[in-house]
Amino acid sequence: MALNALLMPAFGLVVLLSVVNTPATAQTKKPEAKDSTDPAVSKLPADYVIGTADVLSIVFWRDKDLSAEVVVRPDGKVSLPLLRDIQASGYTPEQLRSKVIEAAAQYLEDPDATVVVKEIHSRNVFITGNVAKPGTYPLSTGMNVLQCLAIAGGVLEYADTKNIVVIRTDNGRQEYHKFNYNDVIRQKRTEQNIDLKPGDTVVVP
Repeated sequence: MALNALLMPAFGLVVLLSVVNTPATAQTKKPEAKDSTDPAVSKLPADYVIGTADVLSIVFWRDKDLSAEVVVRPDGKVSLPLLRDIQASGYTPEQLRSKVIEAAAQYLEDPDATVVVKEIHSRNVFITGNVAKPGTYPLSTGMNVLQCLAIAGGVLEYADTKNIVVIRTDNGRQEYHKFNYNDVIRQKRTEQNIDLKPGDTVVVP
């Protein structure tokens, strides 16, 4: 009995320490760092860069007064509280994040920001000429010339389907890519059926 009497308080002490220490351990666990590109940016096309009319959410985690949802202006810039105009067009979200943090460092100590793309309006392709529905269409990932023609309602009966052209501007220079519709649908020279890029114009004579 005497031995049991001695052991019971000791056992109770161990249990008590275990209960007390468990919350402390949980409290000292550091939260995982937020990914600056989570969640929306991770779903963006691999070649995405910010463009005119895109809607961005720029959030400063410890300085909410600087946070804003902005639209990229035609001049490629966005306006933020205190930081004013910052060039956004032509940069990836991560590159813009670095620029925003650099600009904020003049006013804040150790600023931390994230850039989330809310809406994309800059990734468009254009189709004109003898198709059922010429116009501007959002560019989905991996869209090729044949898919673009299909979205535009297909070529008209009197279209010159052998001489369709994709006009592309790359580094300020215009490129012309020929597309023979008749060949491609017959599974010939299918390399002509290139993936389109933002700003491409498909001309169906």
